Amino acid sequence: MMQAASLALAGGGFGIAGGAHAAIADDPWGRAQDITRRLSKPLKFREQDFPITQFGAKPCKVVQVKGWISHDDQEMIGTHAPGSFDCYPAIAAAIAACHKAGGGRVVIPAGNWFVAGPMVLLSNVHVHLKKGANVLFSNQPTDYAKYGEFDCGKKGRLVISRWQSNDCLNFASMVYAYGADNIALTGEDWTSILSGQGGIPFNGKDGDCWWTWKGKNRTINPASQANTPGYKEGQLTQRVPNPLNPMSLKDVAPHLTEEERLHIQGEGDRWRADEQYLPALSEAGVPLAQRVFGLGHMLRPPMIQLIGCTNVLLEGYHVKDTPFWQHHPVHCRNLVIRNVHCNSKGPNSDGFDPEACDTVLVEGCTFDTGDDCIAIKAGKDLDTQYGPSQNIVIQKCIMQSGHGAVTLGSEMAGGIQNVYAQDLVFENIHWATDPLNTAIRLKTNMNRGGYLKNFYVRNVKIPHGVQTSPSFYASLPGSPIESRTVATAAGAVVTFDCDYTPTADTVRTRPPVVQNVQISNVTVGNVEVKKGDKKGQKASCFQAIVILGPVASDYNGPQPMPTVVPVLDVTISDCDFGTPVNTEQPWFLYNVKGLKLNRVKIGGKEYNTTLSA
Repeated sequence: MMQAASLALAGGGFGIAGGAHAAIADDPWGRAQDITRRLSKPLKFREQDFPITQFGAKPCKVVQVKGWISHDDQEMIGTHAPGSFDCYPAIAAAIAACHKAGGGRVVIPAGNWFVAGPMVLLSNVHVHLKKGANVLFSNQPTDYAKYGEFDCGKKGRLVISRWQSNDCLNFASMVYAYGADNIALTGEDWTSILSGQGGIPFNGKDGDCWWTWKGKNRTINPASQANTPGYKEGQLTQRVPNPLNPMSLKDVAPHLTEEERLHIQGEGDRWRADEQYLPALSEAGVPLAQRVFGLGHMLRPPMIQLIGCTNVLLEGYHVKDTPFWQHHPVHCRNLVIRNVHCNSKGPNSDGFDPEACDTVLVEGCTFDTGDDCIAIKAGKDLDTQYGPSQNIVIQKCIMQSGHGAVTLGSEMAGGIQNVYAQDLVFENIHWATDPLNTAIRLKTNMNRGGYLKNFYVRNVKIPHGVQTSPSFYASLPGSPIESRTVATAAGAVVTFDCDYTPTADTVRTRPPVVQNVQISNVTVGNVEVKKGDKKGQKASCFQAIVILGPVASDYNGPQPMPTVVPVLDVTISDCDFGTPVNTEQPWFLYNVKGLKLNRVKIGGKEYNTTLSA
């Protein structure tokens, strides 16, 4: 049975949400400087160390096993030896003692440390990894369903979580915090490693790993990341109907009318797949206490998830091979992530996904990811109680592989505003084999809705371009956007996709709004095209700009339909996008009004024009 502990935080917000700051239209970068200055004040902790060895921690031996390092590649990987000493109790005891004493620093020394459970951060605790500290988190899902606050029977002891922007009870993350204040996770340098072991087979030899749970790849015509590690056709994944889920929403949401139920479920039983079932519970208004996943379900936990925390520092370590998103702060305020190496190439290995967070600084980080490097989120379906993501500065970072370098969405029902990205290098060093799909990316649709307002980008270098071939998503029947025609999944430098994977969502009633975007001083280099008709030629991308505004025909809710507005007030200036492969159509626009190109070079030609479509 569920424990009686309060679920109020996830059900209706709590008292740290700051008011939205209106962007200073005439000086947005002054506002960015103000946010950076405010977050530059160091957090303060008591000067007392709590080494984990004083609480019984013992290092482990490392052995080599064959595992996955990306969607497509395997090699021998170091992992904990069978029977390794479990440091979970020692770390939990050190954190508890530090917290009880009024705070301080929990120290993880150099060495290999096996941890079979979540590292739960508490207020006023700073967990610090010394140089050469290698934390190997267990790759067994059962170890993250042992220690949670909520006893969910056969599904395990679970924690309040959020999975792809929907609230649920699920596996704990490897590093987790809930409602904590003044917390830090730091490393001495990038030899201070937190490993999620996402590609290590569960049985240590072959077969499934965390990444297998993703299921079959959906992107049409991917240049890389085409496979799912260990996946075999027909097996249970997050995308396959789970027999543990009910046959009808009537069983968990009897208050729905038949029309409402059918609208949420859609056709067939696809809605019973875990990744569809959780959003269905949100749309149906099912409370958090009944959204129970964990054991028997296929929703991988983020590596580091912090919910409702204030005054947070993440700095100086190397995170690798995470089961799902690498960092997922939810409804946090005053958060800094600085000089972190975000390095995980598996499915959904986003580097940093701040969700409904206020006042955030991302600085000096390097991203090499199997999905978006940075993806700003803000709730999905009806789970918008935390409000928007806002007042976020991204600067002095390096991006390598990934889907989007700086991405907004796709889950953004609560809105995103006041985002400032500057002085970035999208280096894309793996351009020949695992290219960055797109550079500056917005993704939303008629389900994920929300708004993007006041997004500013400047001073971006992309020396090796982005993917030079187009990748696509499937369109809905009757859409004016024919499937396999618009390179929204990959191929453009700037991609605004307001029709992102429209077939994935059964409820499509929330037209998104996009307005006031300014992009300047983006310089894109050319590389040698490896495939297709232009093989051997030099190019920077497939197209320079793709802006696909909201598609009104996707709407499937009651009439009258809400107003569907075009993408508005986008200005791109002082940019050189290099040479697209598609020289005949250097951009694609749909439902866009007043796109301003000022001193923009594409294929050596300068454009000074205003476009609408």
